[in-house]
Amino acid sequence: MTSQTVTSTVPYWRLSSFYFFYFASLGILVPYWSPYLKSLGYNSLTIGSLVAILPATKLVAPYIWGWLADHTRRSILIIRVTSVLALVSFSLVFVSQQLWWLASAMLLFSFFWNATLPQFEALTLNHLGDDSHRYSMVRLWGSLGFIVIVVLMGSLLENNTADIIPLVVLISFVFIAISSFAVPEKLNIPHAEHSPIWQVIKQPKVLAFLIVCFLMLCSHGPYYTFYTIYLEDLGYSSKMIGILWAVGVLAEVAIFMMMHRLLPLYGARKLLLVTLLLTSLRWLLIGFYADELIILFIAQLLHAFSFGVFHSVGISLVHEYFTGSHQGRGQALYSSVSFGGGVAVGTLVSGLVWDLWGAGLLFTLASACTLLATVIVWKFIQPPA
Repeated sequence: MTSQTVTSTVPYWRLSSFYFFYFASLGILVPYWSPYLKSLGYNSLTIGSLVAILPATKLVAPYIWGWLADHTRRSILIIRVTSVLALVSFSLVFVSQQLWWLASAMLLFSFFWNATLPQFEALTLNHLGDDSHRYSMVRLWGSLGFIVIVVLMGSLLENNTADIIPLVVLISFVFIAISSFAVPEKLNIPHAEHSPIWQVIKQPKVLAFLIVCFLMLCSHGPYYTFYTIYLEDLGYSSKMIGILWAVGVLAEVAIFMMMHRLLPLYGARKLLLVTLLLTSLRWLLIGFYADELIILFIAQLLHAFSFGVFHSVGISLVHEYFTGSHQGRGQALYSSVSFGGGVAVGTLVSGLVWDLWGAGLLFTLASACTLLATVIVWKFIQPPA
């Protein structure tokens, strides 16, 4: 699908611009926030604890804002308000670098920042309507935003200190707030049934799906928290590290461009099984062969599956399982369980044992998480009859 195909019915570029800037901010925070904290003199345990604040707020924030969006049906207003509040609260990190102050500022800004994306996902799917399988063609612009900023930051850090990192984050938050005001509202379709959302969650396939999401993102903990530091310790330059992050997301973009064909062709279950197995392989390659650049490139290409395919399938299943007035909370729950609880637990465990266990054992544990998730998908997420 091209952008011209979409613009006749969907505000393609306005939706895409929000994704671009939101994931640009993620492209600074994920690879470079840990090195920034390290530059302030914090140890691995403290870095892991501080970084864990970002996903930990996803356990609560998206669901609170999702409940509000479902009941008011004013999702774009909530997106705009929380985008502005995230910008204002992040500026507090410039006041002091004391541990308690940084922790408080990160807790506050991430409470608002983490609220926006699940509601924007639901809004995008409402705009797409019957073409929800084409979501990836809009979402790929987020990946492009990540690529642009992660390569730019790699180059900037060759000639600047880590103090530039929070400034670039702040600039990205300004553009997120601006782009949120360009997107029009699109109300969800009220659901005829008013059963409690728990009736949806307690279905075995839905519970299994949420556990798989938790395990998958838990396995990403060592990668999100220590990948950049790990490669720095192995002697890789900032520019090469930025390129490696970008290669992963380029692979993600490529798969996003194919997902609107792959998903109807193969179905969610088959794609999940292949994705989880390839992700297990990816963590083992990074854990044991990171000194080989070609192996690192291969591992980063597998990001096409461990994020691109997984997230596309995840959004599709959430849209299928949580309908009508449950949409906002369904997307929030997906975000809370996976990118919230999963990443928070994986990050905390990584911070606790990185210095004790080392990369090999920790990435082996990550691989075990995805293998367990594979078994759960095989047993509980069945193909439609």
